[in-house]
Amino acid sequence: MTTSEIGILIAIIGYMIGMICIGFYYTKKSRTTHDFYLGGRKLGPFVTAMSAEASDMSSWLLMGLPGVAYFTGVADAFWTAAGLAIGTYVNWLIVAKRIRHYSYVSRNSITLPDFFANRYRDNSNILKFISATIIIIFFVPYTASGFAACGKLFNRLFGIDYMTAMIFSAIVIVAYTSLGGFLAASTTDLIQSIIMSIALAIVLFYGVNSVGGMDVVYSNVKDLSGYLSLTHLYDATTNSATNYGFLSIASTLAWGLGYFGMPHILLRFMAIEDSRKLTLSRRIATIWVVISMAIAVSIGIIGYSMSINGIVPSFGSSSEAETIIVQIAHHLSNNGLLFAIVAGLILAGILASTMSTSDSQLLAASSSVTENLIGGVFNIKLSAKANIIVARISVIAISIIAVFLASNPNSSVFQIVSFAWAGFGATFGPVVLFSLFWKRSNKYGAIAGMISGGIMVFVWKFLVRPIGGSWNIYELLPAFIIASLFIVVVSLLTPEPEQEIYDEFDKVKRMTN
Repeated sequence: MTTSEIGILIAIIGYMIGMICIGFYYTKKSRTTHDFYLGGRKLGPFVTAMSAEASDMSSWLLMGLPGVAYFTGVADAFWTAAGLAIGTYVNWLIVAKRIRHYSYVSRNSITLPDFFANRYRDNSNILKFISATIIIIFFVPYTASGFAACGKLFNRLFGIDYMTAMIFSAIVIVAYTSLGGFLAASTTDLIQSIIMSIALAIVLFYGVNSVGGMDVVYSNVKDLSGYLSLTHLYDATTNSATNYGFLSIASTLAWGLGYFGMPHILLRFMAIEDSRKLTLSRRIATIWVVISMAIAVSIGIIGYSMSINGIVPSFGSSSEAETIIVQIAHHLSNNGLLFAIVAGLILAGILASTMSTSDSQLLAASSSVTENLIGGVFNIKLSAKANIIVARISVIAISIIAVFLASNPNSSVFQIVSFAWAGFGATFGPVVLFSLFWKRSNKYGAIAGMISGGIMVFVWKFLVRPIGGSWNIYELLPAFIIASLFIVVVSLLTPEPEQEIYDEFDKVKRMTN
């Protein structure tokens, strides 16, 4: 093993051991499912902000976004980042405080399906069953994309078999998540967000320095047709530009709509100890998101310049380009043991971005199985101790399924995340907004919105979007619109909610204002 590989392993192994230790530390603090899934609503403002955003960004931040910028230029990456930045701010601004109060007032709901069922007094458990099923359907492949990112990382670095590396990474994530639950996941997310920030900063400065400055970076890409344009995409195969018009920009900005339906982010809002501190959390989260995504896009451009200068390899596909930060870290590691350890820190940042999302997704999916399906829909009553055991078993079981789905090393992290993001945004986003801000909405409208949004995501993705042209719109936008329409129309065509629901809505409104 070379000096660079030793240094990298020291940093990565140290990081992984640290994460597992945190899991052990919080084991005794997660004695009930309320603690295991929501941390007893005891999160502080800084942990709330950083754990929410770390769990949001995933490996997409350090792999997917730089890869898109590297391979197609600025436009797609920029408008995606802009949509996410706007969505982050608006979600914190209008949703965070209200769902914190509403989930508590509405029978102390600890999961999103619980909140929907309690908000609309759905004693039939249909809402709970549908929403729990949706979480499982979309979170399992989402989690698989994180496992795949870890497998790619170790395979590229050390030549370790992809499956072996991916399974090992999954075991570490499952270990601290199943041990410490929500508090362990939130604490590790905070640490992971710090590591991600350090990794981004190191890669940015090293990349610029290695090619001789920003002037060189600019000169290397300025003549590439459409590469630096906000209205064109660069086509490396023909060295030409393709149009990236208004519809493409609008559909890409629609990424921001996904935030309103992300269970793992909404749970952070529900878990903060003091809702008055959400303003501070919003500022911290928004600033971090804007800066980190700007750096990630810049790294893609810098990486392309490094390829032109022969510092790192060139990539022939967007999937390969997603490893640009890995290649930059590998180049840095060749400068001695100290630099190799720094490179290991960068690569730990990629692991951090992956783990911070996977742990939250595992908890959300697990809660859907134990709290919403087993306990809610099938009404199987378990003791507190048995509930925790079943919760941890479900984390492991869901992880095994995700491992099988992640067995293809050629899958694109960006594409998997994109589809899952659309799924949650379209099925839950409109329901969350209408449940919080329109008291006339009812359970029939919520059910119709979830089902229509979910169906439209699949229909648009696999039947409509392949037509191309003006139909090539990100599936989240049309599905979100359709779901919203169904909620309004069906709610108005069906009986009004009971007075009790109106009174509760007004109470939450007074608390929030």
